[in-house]
Amino acid sequence: MDKRIFIVLAFLWVGCETTPELIVHQGYALGTSYSAQYQEIDVDYETVQAGIDSIFYVVNKSLSTYLPDSDISQINRGDSTLVVDHHFKAVFNKANILWYKTQGLFDPTVGAWVNAYGFGPEKSLTEISPAQRDSIMKVTGWPRIQMKDGRIVKDDPAIYIDFNAIAKGYTVDLVANYLTGLGSENHLVEIGGEVVAKGISPTSGVLWKIGIDNPQQGQERSLQAVLSLDNQALATSGNYRKYRVDEKTGQKYVHSINPLNGKPVRSNVLSASVKAPDCMTADAYATSLMVMPFERGKALIEADPSLSAYWILAKGAETEEIASSRW
Repeated sequence: MDKRIFIVLAFLWVGCETTPELIVHQGYALGTSYSAQYQEIDVDYETVQAGIDSIFYVVNKSLSTYLPDSDISQINRGDSTLVVDHHFKAVFNKANILWYKTQGLFDPTVGAWVNAYGFGPEKSLTEISPAQRDSIMKVTGWPRIQMKDGRIVKDDPAIYIDFNAIAKGYTVDLVANYLTGLGSENHLVEIGGEVVAKGISPTSGVLWKIGIDNPQQGQERSLQAVLSLDNQALATSGNYRKYRVDEKTGQKYVHSINPLNGKPVRSNVLSASVKAPDCMTADAYATSLMVMPFERGKALIEADPSLSAYWILAKGAETEEIASSRW
């Protein structure tokens, strides 16, 4: 699923006002906003900021589809000679694992289908002809990509890779690990709604608290739930601002693309939030749960003791909240 089109990530932190003990770095990176908050450490502000900036730089250089000279952009143009860096390898290997665990429903090549259907603001579902479907099938499918000696080999040079559903979470992990390496024991890192929390908030003295948006809200932002993170990562994926309403029943539905066959899946899952040990994992699973039928997604989460999840489902004009057993 292409998060630039479908997904509104719904988080904010609560209960943490800036004090002399709480250091805050914030700005704009990876096409979104970011914040890194931590209890004061024995490293000056400028040094920490320089380190954060350097992380954004190397991740963009490796994985940004917006930069024409990034590694992934060169690979998408058909370059099979480029040797990728360890950041690319990390997300590539994680994508392999998630593709297998989700039985192909997590697939970084799905963007070709997303674009073909015309999903996006104010766009309606586009019909795809059998000829178009056959053409797109030839340039999608994660098994058509391999890594050999650090080089990416594609069955078809036109295959387009987009790690948007996993790279942001990976970057959150990098920043959080960087702060830990500097001696931080209490911090909260957030990039575009993906979050890693460690320790406690120095202003409240308790675990960091995170809010999840109410999908039924209007112009005024409100929260559906607030939870504490105990040295965990959290990611949310949501289609609830891109839903359609069945004219006969009034039921809300969202359309996600099944990457296995390129067909839209009508679903009543408005959003899915995942807690995991790291944000790259949480990010990828949250995206995957938007493609899966609810019961299948719940079974997937329950089978992994390191994961927990929370769904908001459409029930006519209302919503229903369901959490996994470990949530």
